[in-house]
Amino acid sequence: MDTICKLSSPLGPLCLASDGSALTGLWLEGQKYFGSILTGQEETAALPVFDRTKDWLEVYFSGKTPGALPPLAPQGSAFRREVWKLLLEIPRGETVTYGALAQRLQARGTSASARSVGGAVGHNPISILIPCHRVVGGDGSLTGYAGGLANKTRLLELEGVDLKKFHLPKEK
Repeated sequence: MDTICKLSSPLGPLCLASDGSALTGLWLEGQKYFGSILTGQEETAALPVFDRTKDWLEVYFSGKTPGALPPLAPQGSAFRREVWKLLLEIPRGETVTYGALAQRLQARGTSASARSVGGAVGHNPISILIPCHRVVGGDGSLTGYAGGLANKTRLLELEGVDLKKFHLPKEK
């Protein structure tokens, strides 16, 4: 059973999930795939991992660089976990394309395409801490954020990314 904790943030309400020792989820309210990995829920705010996550987020949202991440245990396929590990390698204030991530995986011997990477990025269960907001389209579009493009833009601005080189995707 997952333990959850709700807290407020500059982006609105957040829901954190834990297996008791590590963070297993962090979603913005209304986020696509919200809570998709939750198996059962018991709400509490009294876990050390929640305290560490709150402290990390407080520093992050103040515009400073937080220290070490709390323990993370995202649940997903081996491929998705490999993509999420790559996301953790993207430095604060920088972006990378889905295609570039696919090339990194291929260089490590994993079959991947920009589309398959996009699917894994979109299902990242630990938003913000595993920085899927730093992934952009190969055409320079700010696309593909389950928490909404407005929040993606706010997170990138907070990290000092020059958004003038990006554009919102064209409506289809």
